[in-house]
Amino acid sequence: MNKRLLAILAATGASTIYGINHTVAKGLMPIYIEPFGFILLRVLGAAILFWIISFWGPKEKIATSDWPRLLGCTIFGMVINMLLFFKGLSLTTPINSSVIITISPILVLILAAFLIKERITLLKTAGIITGLAGALTLVFFSKSSTADAPNIPLGNILVIINALSYGLYLILVKPLTAKYHPFTLMKWLFLFAVIINLPITLNEFMAVDWRSLPSHAILRMAFVVLGTTFLTYLLNVFALRELSAATISAFIYLQPLIAIVYAIFTGADSLNLLKVLAAVLVFSGVYMVTRKPKPIH
Repeated sequence: MNKRLLAILAATGASTIYGINHTVAKGLMPIYIEPFGFILLRVLGAAILFWIISFWGPKEKIATSDWPRLLGCTIFGMVINMLLFFKGLSLTTPINSSVIITISPILVLILAAFLIKERITLLKTAGIITGLAGALTLVFFSKSSTADAPNIPLGNILVIINALSYGLYLILVKPLTAKYHPFTLMKWLFLFAVIINLPITLNEFMAVDWRSLPSHAILRMAFVVLGTTFLTYLLNVFALRELSAATISAFIYLQPLIAIVYAIFTGADSLNLLKVLAAVLVFSGVYMVTRKPKPIH
């Protein structure tokens, strides 16, 4: 199996976990934990896991010139991104949040063109437009089955800012993935994330009644820490070794599809022709963006 295919599978796996996370995390807030308290649980749990597995990775020293970029990656990828996404998710619906973040590839393409002079091909542009068309079909024509959304407009705005922040993270972290092992990057990123997020999130974290949490809530929290945080960041860093930031961000188009499939599987939604059409558009868009152009002879 070639490295590019493995990278695509890794990005697909990360998007699948993210898609399920929209429903799983939403079900925990604010009943068992508030959004910011959840963030501290995520980054603390991931930091511990990455530092443990780093003992089996290479012993690398971060170059002095790379520390500012590493700090920027933390701020955009593990602070602004996480805080605004979970706060936004607590205010809007899982399907809304999963679809709104599909604007991230467009933002990444624009940012990449300006910041790192990444070439935007006609095929990638067509893929972005096609995938976005599928995602917007779900936004405008699907009915959300979740009623627990106290402030949808504000929640949607926060998720949009989160998408921009995540796009900046992908661009900033891309050069680092070529220099350092994923374990090295993640252990430092999440350690910084704990330090920066601590004063913002500690009060809500301490307010959780940990002793009386039901088993299903504990299992969901474990999924968010192990899957949505630890595994997805590791998979995306691995994928970035072979794929561009714009290509990785395009996998966000899978999230609304997966979020709806998961809702159907759990009995929270139903399938119709419109959703099938949207799914075809989403997959077509991802295919066009991830397709490697043939060399010109």
